[in-house]
Amino acid sequence: MSADSEPLRAADTEPLQGAGAEPLQGAGAEPLRAADAEPLQGAGAEPLRSVLIAGVGNAWMRDDGFGGTVARRLAQLALPHGVTVMDAGTGGLDLAYEVMRGYDALVLVDVSRRGGEPGTLYVIDVDESTVAPSIEDGETLDPHGMDPRTVLRFVRGAGAWPGRVVVIACEPADAERAGWGLSGAVSDAVERAAALVLETVAQLRALPDPA
Repeated sequence: MSADSEPLRAADTEPLQGAGAEPLQGAGAEPLRAADAEPLQGAGAEPLRSVLIAGVGNAWMRDDGFGGTVARRLAQLALPHGVTVMDAGTGGLDLAYEVMRGYDALVLVDVSRRGGEPGTLYVIDVDESTVAPSIEDGETLDPHGMDPRTVLRFVRGAGAWPGRVVVIACEPADAERAGWGLSGAVSDAVERAAALVLETVAQLRALPDPA
């Protein structure tokens, strides 16, 4: 998602760590483990069966490639059964169709300018009621330029809204200029974001199945 596009509206947004915070994994630290994503389930509760993690953004626009970088990091792990990771890039229509296959929860990883220091991470719980329920008649959609907000409008209009939608967002330093590679602060946030995604997935999978 480009940094100047309108961010998703959310029921709750909390900054986690600023650019000066220590990353969750430093040189010589233990790598992320799949076990970190296992849920703690309440007695008698059936867990959510399926979660899609999707990294979005344009890798040729510097920090806008953050979501894809985190998705590729997570793809190196043996994730729990029922958890799928996808580097959606700028293929918004592909992401929409994947979501419409039916998932109990969706975790989007993206950049978002919200006023914090570059590298700050945010957890945004998206309320379905804040997303327009359809695409307007005559509205043109670019299948390679659908930002997450438009993807969610498309999915909601098709009646395929996943049970829960959470966005893990990072404050970018530079997402407006063409170029390859993340800025230092955003690159340092990749490991923290991957760990935060695993924590979020564990929390989602511990929730009762809405079905």
